Amino acid sequence: MKTLQHLGIALFLVGLGIFTILPFIGTFKADHALMDQIIKENSIKSNFLVNDLKTHVAGKEFNGVHQLSGMVVTALENANATHRKNKEYKKIVYVKGRDLAATIAKKSGKGFIAENKGFMWFLTFGLGIIGALLFILPQVVLLGPKGIKNDGVYHQSSTNRGWIAWLVFIFLVSFYLVLYFRPEYATNWTYLVDPISKSLSGNPAGHWFVYGFMYCVVMTVMAVRMYIKYRHNIYQTVRTTSVLFFQIVFAFLIPEIMVRLQMPYYDFKNAFPLDYDFFFQWNLKSLLNSGGIGIFILFWGTILTLVIVPVMVYFFGKRWYCSWVCGCGGLAETLGDPYRQHSNKSLFAWKVERWLIHGVLLFALVMTGMTLYSFFSETGTVLGIKTQSVQNVYSLAIGSIFAGVIGTGFYPIFGNRVWCRFGCPLAAYLGFVQRFKSRFRITTNGGQCISCGNCSTYCEQGIDVRAYAQKGENIIRSSCVGCGICSAVCPRGVLKLENGPEEGRINSTEVLLGNDVDLMDLVNKKQ
Repeated sequence: MKTLQHLGIALFLVGLGIFTILPFIGTFKADHALMDQIIKENSIKSNFLVNDLKTHVAGKEFNGVHQLSGMVVTALENANATHRKNKEYKKIVYVKGRDLAATIAKKSGKGFIAENKGFMWFLTFGLGIIGALLFILPQVVLLGPKGIKNDGVYHQSSTNRGWIAWLVFIFLVSFYLVLYFRPEYATNWTYLVDPISKSLSGNPAGHWFVYGFMYCVVMTVMAVRMYIKYRHNIYQTVRTTSVLFFQIVFAFLIPEIMVRLQMPYYDFKNAFPLDYDFFFQWNLKSLLNSGGIGIFILFWGTILTLVIVPVMVYFFGKRWYCSWVCGCGGLAETLGDPYRQHSNKSLFAWKVERWLIHGVLLFALVMTGMTLYSFFSETGTVLGIKTQSVQNVYSLAIGSIFAGVIGTGFYPIFGNRVWCRFGCPLAAYLGFVQRFKSRFRITTNGGQCISCGNCSTYCEQGIDVRAYAQKGENIIRSSCVGCGICSAVCPRGVLKLENGPEEGRINSTEVLLGNDVDLMDLVNKKQ
């Protein structure tokens, strides 16, 4: 079994290595006819940019996308600077230089990678999947009898912020930086999944399709690990299956098929304000111009946020979304499971958490209010502030850096729920409802608690569960996502996830002094 695992690691590293070097290799050459087509498709009216592209890019062969990218970005920036100086605003090109470079690179790719997509897919994704499964599957035997085994988790470099964890951190952060800020470097990655994209939407793959496909693959492979590790726990098995289903079907397959059917790309499970651009002007106009399906999406998104979300939280707590439906939560619970013990349990972290997550929610609500006002009043400013500028700041700081680069990239160092705990505005909204108007709670049996601390150690939201268990208090924290791991790792069955009446849900323990408290009255009152 150990031999299989070692083979699996070797195959995985080979696949990962090839995948990692792809952004830096490849041949790109756009002939003049192709360049004319790209200029037409992007409605480029700048004669300066057109001349530069035809002179310095068309017909030239570039070894590596970095040469092509530098040429395109420089040409676009110079052209726009000239047009602004000459006040030729209609000729300004609003396509980002990096995006234009990615478009040219995608259409001009030549050589082995672009012409052998299936084989390259096998050398990257294929070897990665096979290698990961060869490492994971033997755990059915190696872990021994059913039951969670976290032995040595703080002695392994991969799970205790050692050099392996830091390498994973660097890879994840770099990957997200490429996705958000250097899409042209993902061109060779897009070739790998072109056949899959064309079979679903009918279009060649873009860098976001690569991300969506990788998201599903990683979740699926790591879900196998979850099934093995938590095979004695039905709740964890069903929960893992649920997030896997919603990610693959609702977040990946359905939106791509909708595009093939000439419908708007939309994830029906993505609720505002997590889906922060739902009320942006461009999205509202796109939906309103899409006919009946667009109106339905607009209606569904509004009802999902204002009615379905709070009603479901009332009956089941925020776990129904954060741990059973949400793609962010799904990745955190699968890929991030080995790192859940790194969540900070300190009082300071809790204070930072409350300020940050509620600050992001307030930011999202104010931005959306400005957006709707601008949309209906047909103005671009509110109190002298440009609505577009506010949207750009949120998209960059929250949507890209916080949710992506930090939210996932920091798994190996700060735990698997950094974004969910400190930044997700939807989690803050759900938390308000859960804390003050919900039937969900985690009940505790203080008499059985042996203070082992497993529950607190593996709480991904940084809740000191043991402190509640020792006092026999229900856990009703707004940050709790109901993952159930605290209950799963408890050796005495002290913790139980329950839905019950609101009365008695909050049961703060009273301090007992001497014999002046009738214990039976106190017990009866808390039941």
